Amino acid sequence: MHEGSSCAILSPRMNQVTENIMAIPKQGKVIAIDGPAGTGKSSTAKRLAELLKFLHIDTGALYRAIAYLSEENAQDPIQVAKSAHLEFRLVPKKNPMNRIFANSKDITSMIRTPEMSMAASRVSAIPEVRASLLGFQRRLGCSGNSILEGRDIGTVIFPDADIKFFLTASIKERAKRRLAELEATGADVPSFKELEKQMRERDQNDMTRSIAPLKKAPDAIELDTSDLTLDEVVQKMEAEVRSRLGI
Repeated sequence: MHEGSSCAILSPRMNQVTENIMAIPKQGKVIAIDGPAGTGKSSTAKRLAELLKFLHIDTGALYRAIAYLSEENAQDPIQVAKSAHLEFRLVPKKNPMNRIFANSKDITSMIRTPEMSMAASRVSAIPEVRASLLGFQRRLGCSGNSILEGRDIGTVIFPDADIKFFLTASIKERAKRRLAELEATGADVPSFKELEKQMRERDQNDMTRSIAPLKKAPDAIELDTSDLTLDEVVQKMEAEVRSRLGI
């Protein structure tokens, strides 16, 4: 991915995946970052990717996009996942620069709401939706040196990742971070208690779903980010990556 390019990742049209995704070979090093919402996955993945010159792939945005399109068009999320054309583009004058487009429309701001967060959790529990995105995510990560963040990267999408992290944080700290993030957008936001309640519900949904539940991979490095700044988290992860991967 080159700075200022108009298209960072262009997806093929997604179809139901029946192939063995492990047969898709890696073309570079892969770093997996998993953990619940509000632990800093996206921020650290973005910063780490910039430092290492790796491709950053936000897999959670894909599920949010499916949820948004499903509700916006009153369609079955399974059909949406099979037919939607999703892509990530770098738009230098936008914040964030890494934008997600659905059928050529920028939906980045639409999917970053508490409602879409809960909707994405529900959609991600549908086996057919996950199957439609499984090979797609693997192909994106296999295209070169990459960092993928989500909830099942190190356990399902890339059990063969070169290094895995699992981020955690207290529920209060996570709700505090998400509240600040939402307030920065200028949109209406729920109360702290309501946001905390929503995050607990999402945790429960993600950890108990029957397919690809949120859990720490046995070989993942667990990092509690509750009392750490973003810079401190990134420094710890960068040092670990450079030491283990020799880069």
